[in-house]
Amino acid sequence: MVEVILLLKAAFLGIVEGITEFLPISSTGHMILVDHYVKLSNNHSFTTAFEVIIQLGAILSVVVYFWNKLWPFSGTRTERTETWQIWFKVLVAVLPAIVIGLKFDDLIEEKLFNATTVSIALIFYGIILILIEIYNKKKNSFAITNVRNIGYDKAFMIGIFQCLAMVPGTSRSASTIIGGILLGLNRAVAAEFSFFLAIPTMMGATLLKIIKEGFSFSVIEWISIACGFVVSFVVAFAVIKLFMEYIKTKDFKIFGYYRIGLGIVILWLLFFNH
Repeated sequence: MVEVILLLKAAFLGIVEGITEFLPISSTGHMILVDHYVKLSNNHSFTTAFEVIIQLGAILSVVVYFWNKLWPFSGTRTERTETWQIWFKVLVAVLPAIVIGLKFDDLIEEKLFNATTVSIALIFYGIILILIEIYNKKKNSFAITNVRNIGYDKAFMIGIFQCLAMVPGTSRSASTIIGGILLGLNRAVAAEFSFFLAIPTMMGATLLKIIKEGFSFSVIEWISIACGFVVSFVVAFAVIKLFMEYIKTKDFKIFGYYRIGLGIVILWLLFFNH
């Protein structure tokens, strides 16, 4: 019975991860909040490893969905060159996160991975999203309408924005999309580059956590990880497809309102419980 409950929790968290990874609402924040009330396991090492590894399942959905844009060994010579350039720009963008993440990862996890921090970050960046969309209504056009036209300087700046997401509740997707829009990318291009940037970023984070936490889990814990991994992959693939269609005609304000509402509810619950 205990094993069945663990698998059900793993599947539920996989759904939460798949839905939230690429929406600007913070997957890490949601995972912390859900685990705060659902409690996957008393084994902290297993819970930490689970939350990071199932993110990799969601990230792999990006590789599958954008395979034609990301695979640099097919197409004409010009297309192959352009694809390689996208990858080089992604690697440039990920450098700030590598430097800051390696230095401050443990400190950030110790001090900031809690429901209060998540709630405040949800509200703050929800307001920022709404303000940016209000500002964007005055713009007639964006300078960059294709991911191939992003310069190395802008890629690096987006990478700096991504570092804001080390604070749980911020959202890696939200920080990079906000950064992209402020730098002149339209919504679709900002979201697409954010997805591409997630690949090396989250693979690196997964590797770092696995090295730190090790592999000393029970069989049922590994099965739970596999369950969450597969579920997050399937759900994230569907979400990417829907999200890319959504932003063709809609803005991000609804996600800002959601973030603010969720943050207020969680703060109220935390205050009420005390």
